[in-house]
Order: sequence, then C-alpha cells, then structure tokens
Amino acid sequence: MKKILFIFLGVFTTTISAQVEIKNQINETLDSWHKAASEVNFNRYFDLMSEDAIFIGTDATENWTKTAFQAYAKPHFDKGRAWSFMPLERNIYLNGDKTIAWFDELLDTQMKICRGSGVLILLNGKWKIKHYVLSMTVPNDTSDAVIKIKSTIENPLITVLKNKK
Repeated sequence: MKKILFIFLGVFTTTISAQVEIKNQINETLDSWHKAASEVNFNRYFDLMSEDAIFIGTDATENWTKTAFQAYAKPHFDKGRAWSFMPLERNIYLNGDKTIAWFDELLDTQMKICRGSGVLILLNGKWKIKHYVLSMTVPNDTSDAVIKIKSTIENPLITVLKNKK
C-alpha cells in the first residue's frame, strides 16, 4: 500500500511541477512582451505574437490583426515612445494537453490600472500571444461620469455598428 501511495505522490508531484514550469514560461513570455514595449523594441515585441495574432485595444475601433497593429505601432516605436505596462497580478489557465493558455492580468500603465486578457498557443516549443485584449478599468463609483463622457463619442459609433448588421 505504501508503494502505491509513493507512486501516486511521485506522479502528482511531477504533474504539478510540470504545470508550474509551463506557467513560468508563459509568465516569461508575457513579461518579455511588456518589457519589449517599454524598451521600444519593435521586433522583439511583435516576435512574441503569433503571425495570426489579434490585438484589441481600449478604443472600440481597435480590433487589429498583427499586421494592422504593427502599422499602428511602428510610428510610436520609431519615435522612441511605445508604452509601459507593469503586471500587478496575473492568472494563467491551461487546456488539458497544455498547448493553449488563457490569462487575465491587472497592469500598472500610463492610463492607471488596466486589465489585459488573452490567449497564448505553444508553437514549435515556444509560447506565442495569439489574442490580447486591453481594457481600461472604470471604478464603479465613477461609471456614470465616464458614461456621460463616452456617450457623445460612442453614440454615433453605436449607430454605425447597428446599421452594419
């Protein structure tokens, strides 16, 4: 009986250890991605994204393919000013065969606290960002004021988007 228990504990420990290592790799990928932007390293930043990656920004019109996002970002990087996002908190989840990860994170940014969330895939032994969503957080106590500010800008966009259906 002790032998079975030791085998079970060994397998369990190995599984947990492997999962921790994978999450460390994913953390390194995301941290390197944010660091590349803060260091204005265009190539490194975009190399950490899959070729078919999608980036969704804070503006309702910002839903970019990797190529479109590169076109948007290039002038910022060329001026030596990209963005600086410092993770405050991050949660990572894995699918059963540990080839897909999804996450959410809180970030310290020039826009104050933002939330990032996304999906990474394992490609040729390396984790790549496939989908990323950046959101500005809005404290509940200030949402009425924020909605008032947004309304004049977003009401026309809502009309356009509804008419596209």
